[in-house]
Amino acid sequence: MTVRAVELPQLWMPHPLRVNPHLPTLRRESENWAREMGMLDAYPDHRGIWTRPAFHAMTVDQLTAWTLPDASLARLRLNHRFNVWALAWDDYFATTFKRAGDLPGALVFTDRLHAFLPTEPGARLPVPANAVERGIADLQEQLFPPELAHWRKDFNQALTRYIDAGVEELANSRSGRVPHLIDYVVFRRDSFAAPTSPYSVELATGARIPERIRDSRTVRALLDAFMDYMGLANDIASYEREVHEERDVNNLVLVIGTSLGIALHDAVPAALTLVNTRLRDFEHLRRDEIPPLVERSGLDADERDRLDTWLRGACGFLSGLHAWYTGAPRYTAASPTDRE
Repeated sequence: MTVRAVELPQLWMPHPLRVNPHLPTLRRESENWAREMGMLDAYPDHRGIWTRPAFHAMTVDQLTAWTLPDASLARLRLNHRFNVWALAWDDYFATTFKRAGDLPGALVFTDRLHAFLPTEPGARLPVPANAVERGIADLQEQLFPPELAHWRKDFNQALTRYIDAGVEELANSRSGRVPHLIDYVVFRRDSFAAPTSPYSVELATGARIPERIRDSRTVRALLDAFMDYMGLANDIASYEREVHEERDVNNLVLVIGTSLGIALHDAVPAALTLVNTRLRDFEHLRRDEIPPLVERSGLDADERDRLDTWLRGACGFLSGLHAWYTGAPRYTAASPTDRE
């Protein structure tokens, strides 16, 4: 029996799925941007990252509409393009460099991408040479409107760590080095680009965590738990594809088994327990520790409303990810990069 078939239903999720009402519109126009960026096969002499059927099989439109149920159509569209780009980078990197074990090529590709992630406004970008570069160059023109300009530095630094983590994963796989659990949990935030997710919640809800508590221990702990669930739950959902198809060693199940010296049949429930525990940590902090912090900090009514709106958006984001992990063809059928 596979890990996927047995374990996925046990991923805990206390929040009901909410679906953005603009999903039908997003579904109708879903492939437009990917095609414009050159990510889809178009004609015999243009080989994209995906075929059209493979692209639609990923249901990225559902991922976006499930994780951002409160977003306007314009902001849903923008986050959808970012989701498409992140998956394009992931699949392109896997098929071009990971499967071939091409570390030198991966380093050259990644070094070029750094130039497309400036931390200051007004930076001149290189001329894109492929669909991944074309996509991120286009996004740099859209991701930071005035009300989200404060995100430019942190967001692009998070994306830099995301693409650098891909190189480290490739180096681990080439050498057969399974990361240690203590290092891996923090590393997984970067390799999933999880630090960009608070931006997505802010983009969708229009609400920020109030500045007076943003750097508090409680909020930092809540954000860590929020981000940990994403990548670690993804490891369980993608275990079969990553480990058995791609021969990847960067997966929580393998990490736990190797770090603790336990067999696979014991590592699977241990991984599941860790993922569910991080979500319970998030819930505990949200329900039991945030309210006293709000009282101690003397947040006014407007700040409290903004915090409540952001937290509701964060819960919706996690619920949408859970639904996608447990139902999307990317995790329940053949890999979208499979062209057979």
